[in-house]
This record gives sequence, C-alpha cells and structure tokens, in this order.
Amino acid sequence: MDKTNSKVLTLSFALLGALTGLTISMLLKSFSGAFGFVAKMSDSDLVRHGLPVVLGLLVFAVLQFNPRVLKWGDDVVLEIRKVVWPSQKDLTAMTLVVIVMVIISSVIVTSFDFVSGFVISGLMK
Repeated sequence: MDKTNSKVLTLSFALLGALTGLTISMLLKSFSGAFGFVAKMSDSDLVRHGLPVVLGLLVFAVLQFNPRVLKWGDDVVLEIRKVVWPSQKDLTAMTLVVIVMVIISSVIVTSFDFVSGFVISGLMK
C-alpha cells in the first residue's frame, strides 16, 4: 500500500470514528428526553462522555486494523485517482444546464398544478 493512500485511509477512518462518537452522543441526548432509563444512564459522565469515545475508537480500530478493509480502501483510493475531473469551464456549463432544466421543470409542474387546481375547483362548483 502506498504511504499516501495509508494516510488518506487513516484520516478517513479517524473521521468516521469521530462521526460515530458524535452520533452516539447526540442519540443519547435525544433519547434521554424520550426514555427514562436512557436519561438515568446519561446522568453518569462515564456513559454520556465515555460511551461515544469508546465506540468511536472501536470503529476506528476495527477499520484501521482489518486487512480486508484496508485492501478495499486502497482500491477505492486508487480508483478515485484515476478519475478525470472536469475543468472549471465544463463545470460552469454543466451547472448552468442543470439550473435551466430545474427552472423549466418547475414552470411545467407549477402550470400543471394551477391548471389542475382550476379544473378541480370548477368541478367542485
């Protein structure tokens, strides 16, 4: 595995571990308002702060030290390096095309909505 790929994967796994810890922390906070037993568990600093940190570190360790995950991650990084990214000119042109198509679609949907509303209100009278 390339040294640069290893750094990218380690950073990605660390970010996923941090995101896991943040998610667990937010879930504990949300569920403590809805469930009494979760609120009692969340009163403990060990559960409120320790559980998200431990689970985040566990996710990082499982990903970082699993050879199959590392091989898969290395393949992903190698494939992403092969991608030919569009130039600024192409990106601007494609963005304008998308914006124009969204505007045209919204005009069509809005006109169908107004026409169908007019027909339904006429039928209801």
